[in-house]
Parts: sequence; C-alpha cells; structure tokens
Amino acid sequence: MNILRKNKIIFYSILVIWVFSGTLIFNYSIGNAQNQMDSQEFYKYLRIFRDTITLIKQNYIEDIDFKDLFEYAIEGMLNDVDPHTNFMRPEDFKDFQTSTMGEFGGLGITIEKQGEYITVVSPIEGTPAYKMGILAGDKIVKVDGDNVVGISTEDVIKKMRGEKGSKVLITISRPGIKNTLDFEIIRDIIKIKSIPYAFKLDNGVGYIRIRQFNANTSQELKEQLNKLENLGIRGLLIDLRFNPGGLLNEAIDTVNEFIGGNKLVVFTKGRIPRYNQEYYTRYNRIRTGYPVVVLVNEASASASEIFAGSLQDWDKGLVVGKTTFGKGSVQQLFPLIDDYGIKITISKYYIKSGRCIHKDINDKILRGKEVTDDEKVKIEKDIHDHIYKTENGRTVYGGGGVTPDIEIEQDKLNDLEMEIRRLNLFFSYSVEYTTTHDIDENFIADDSVIQDFMEFSKNKGLKYEQSAADSSYSYIKNSLTSSIIDKKFGEVAGYKAGLLIDKQLMEAISLFDKHETLDDMFEYAKSIAKDN
Repeated sequence: MNILRKNKIIFYSILVIWVFSGTLIFNYSIGNAQNQMDSQEFYKYLRIFRDTITLIKQNYIEDIDFKDLFEYAIEGMLNDVDPHTNFMRPEDFKDFQTSTMGEFGGLGITIEKQGEYITVVSPIEGTPAYKMGILAGDKIVKVDGDNVVGISTEDVIKKMRGEKGSKVLITISRPGIKNTLDFEIIRDIIKIKSIPYAFKLDNGVGYIRIRQFNANTSQELKEQLNKLENLGIRGLLIDLRFNPGGLLNEAIDTVNEFIGGNKLVVFTKGRIPRYNQEYYTRYNRIRTGYPVVVLVNEASASASEIFAGSLQDWDKGLVVGKTTFGKGSVQQLFPLIDDYGIKITISKYYIKSGRCIHKDINDKILRGKEVTDDEKVKIEKDIHDHIYKTENGRTVYGGGGVTPDIEIEQDKLNDLEMEIRRLNLFFSYSVEYTTTHDIDENFIADDSVIQDFMEFSKNKGLKYEQSAADSSYSYIKNSLTSSIIDKKFGEVAGYKAGLLIDKQLMEAISLFDKHETLDDMFEYAKSIAKDN
C-alpha cells in the first residue's frame, strides 16, 4: 500500500480519467446530442477499467481494498483538471463545510505545532477554554488520556472537537509549573471570527481586518461599521491581505455596505449556460461620509478580490498594496454517496467593469509546474494591455487579479529577522516573560528587555552578528512589545501594539493624513500613474 501512495497510482489515474470522464460526459449528454459520446466507445473504456481493477485485485503483490483503489484513482484523474477541482473524502468534505459555515463544536483555542508539542497560541475570548484558564504557551500533552506529543495538528484538532455539551479532558504542560495540569472542558459552538480586529486608530481612521469570507462576515462587518461610525471615524481602512476568499454571497453582501442596493457586483461565464449568472446587491443600505481604502497583497484571493475589485469598479474605495493572487474560478460543491463530495470548477468570475479576476497561470503554479520568465513577462504585459473603466471613467487594469490604484511594497525581513521568526523566539520569550513580570497595557520593550531577549535567543540556538542585531533593533523592539502585550492582554491588544512593524499598513494609513476625500485620493493615484 505504501508503494501505491508514493507513486500516486499513476496507472490507475490514467484508467480512471477514461472511465469517469466518459461517465460524466455520457450522463450529461443524454439530453444533449451535440456533445453525446459514442456509447460503444464509452462501454469499451468501461470494460478496460473493470478488467484492470479485477486483474490488480487478483494478482497484485499486496492486497488492495477497492475503496483505496477508487479514491486514489479519482484523485489522480483530477490531478490534470485544475487545482481547484477536488475529490473529498468524508472527513475532508465535513471539514470544508465547517470552514464555510464559520462555526463548530470545540474549545476555543488557536494552536500550532512547536517541535513535538501542540502549543496554545491564544485562547479565544469568551470560549470554554478561555473561561477555564487555558493560556498562551500551554503545551497540550494529552487529550482524554491519550498522549498527543508528536501527533499532527490536524489529528489533535479532531480529538478536541466534538458535539456541543460533550466533555473533553485536556492535560497541559505550563511554563514555570513543574506538574502537568488537567482541564475538563465542556465543548461549545465556536464561531470562527471573520473579522478578528476592528478598532479606531489614534489618527481617527477606522481599521477593519477581514480574515476570510464565511457565513458570518456581512453581519460582523455591519456590527463593526456601526461601532466605528458611532466613534466618529474620519476614514476607513479595510485590510484584506492574506484573505483566501470564501463565500460569494458574503462578499456581495459586504460590497453592498458601500455601493448600495440593486448594483451589479459580479457575473459568471462558463461552458454550461445555467452557470452563467449575474449577482446584484440586495439591500438599500450604503455607508457614506468617509473615504475607504482597501489594502490587498499577492495572497488576497477569490472573494477578497471580488470585494476589492468591486469597490474599485464602483469608485467607492481606493485599492492599495500589491496585485492580488488571481483566483477567479467558480467551484460548486456536489455531495456524493457515503458522505463523499466533489468540488468542480464550473465557470469564471467577472466583476462589473468586465475584468476577469482569474489568472490562468496560477493553476499551473499550484500544480507544481514550472513557469518560465517569458511567461511571467507576458502576464505583466497582458495585465496592462487589458484596460477597463470604472463607473466614473477611471482606468483600471485586467488580465488576472486586481491591480491596485496605488502600489505599496511590503518590507521584507532580513536574514536575522527571518531566523527569529522561524525559531518562534518572540512567542517563546513572551510566554516566559509574562509569567515572571507584571506589565500594564502601556508596556514597551526597553533596552534591558531586548538584551535579555537576545541572550535568551542565543541559548535557543540563534547565531548572529551584533551589527545585524543593531540594524534590526526597531523590528525586534516592536515585535517584542506586540508579542508580550498579546500574551498578557490578548490578541487584539497585541495586534494594535504591533502596527508600527507593518510599514505597508502604515503607508496605507498615511494616505488619510495627506488626502481628506476619496476623490483627492483618486487624483493622487492618477498623478502617480502619469509619472510612471
């Protein structure tokens, strides 16, 4: 069986491409004479597949379950379709539905694997784990008495999740405490926050971070906008960096907040006419009175691109940052028997101006295929060759992804900073520091803390030249401040304290200080484009 897994069952994959592709086409074409596959050819390949399966089952060196053969074969078939068309085993199908629903039965902790240990990054405020006193830095060693040291994060998550009201016993090792601690926690419904951060900055600008578009996003956005508007914000920055997308209807409803009702947001085009649809906003609600800036990067994808591109198309927001990923293909989820499922690409997204978000070359990259320099040059040329117009006649570019009105670079970490991040030293040090020091919310890491951190890092295996540490002083100072506040006062407080590290974000925020209105920002973006 291991031989099969390592070789990805190429042989079976080819066979199943024949039979399953034939099955799909044959079934679809019953009512479509133009595309109808010759039934004799279909059954010929079906017999080949049947005979091959039978011969392998009877003669292969190892005994192979039919279930495994078919699962590998279907996955192999889809390998050559596109990276977003996926076969899902029952557990994967359930996990996918959970992620889009935005809630599950669990404890309420964010975890990651550090060495052999599953470690609590942060408890989520108001959840069972938070109320029971689980802390950042706690190492989970047992779940219901079963040792989980060395086990994958995914397997530990499965052990901890369960029905609301059921109990789970978590055994943790806590820094500074000799013996392990047991926590019997009653599971509850944990809502995955789409908007983890929303607050008013010192300069009067509102900041909203949308992490993904799940079933709660539009409601969360509406609530956070109401709070910020009641605080009297003079502008709004929406951060969509690293947002992988999510639910289309939620993206449309969030766009609705800024463009009003009965406005075209996106339309789809595919091979099959029933998948060609137009999507309009539904509510007569629109936020006005302040400029909106949307911050994106190369990892903003799918629904986040629809949101950013739509505000750009309707001239309701200035898009800044880097050109987005370019994931504009539409998938539909189809349930199969025995709780299996399949996600199939059925069409592509086009936003109101006519721009197609999808960048075809990404499908090649995601399949692990090489992209030549000539192809990259051609893509950049295509983007600037495809010119579109916004509602008010501004020029925007197509060809894949959403091109920002103003490009803002993200600072890259130097070698020392990357190594500190790789070794997760800020986290480890902050956990120890907060167990031995009393701090308040105005804490700032001073020279003594920074020196102590560097000694701690040396003992953890970090090697560096003093000149490198000196050049990274501000980064280390701000990162330590943010991390220590995070461990003591929670994720939101730590995030706010760490804004100074994020130069891309700070440059986006500075636009509000230079330009009072959105029209002023548009004019500034136009002047930059002319200069370039």
